[in-house]
Amino acid sequence: QVQLVESGGGLVQAGGSLRLSCAASGRTFSSYAMGWFRQAPGKEREFVAAISWSTISWSGSMTRYADSVKGRFAISRDNAKNTVSLQMNSLKPEDTAVYYCAAPSRPYTWEYNYWGQGIQVTVSS
Repeated sequence: QVQLVESGGGLVQAGGSLRLSCAASGRTFSSYAMGWFRQAPGKEREFVAAISWSTISWSGSMTRYADSVKGRFAISRDNAKNTVSLQMNSLKPEDTAVYYCAAPSRPYTWEYNYWGQGIQVTVSS
């Protein structure tokens, strides 16, 4: 059974940084994309960032970002440890949300079916 466990959230001042990590278990994830989503109070869950399987191109994994976090957030993965991380810099109060790690049920796709329990990120102004 696939399990995703997030860590690294917390409270930070605007302009600060946090690093989220997601530990995946239950299968080998190297052939699967991994993603981060977030949900702010009263809002729908939204896409934040994703990273592909490493064989998608000759240069390795590809990444995708929501426009709102481009240039501030960076997603990375460590296939040997089955982990994916989200480095968040220059945080803004509007980044406050519960952040979720996500994974697909099928390899080589971007459709997410597995979700972590979520972790709170709060950015104070």
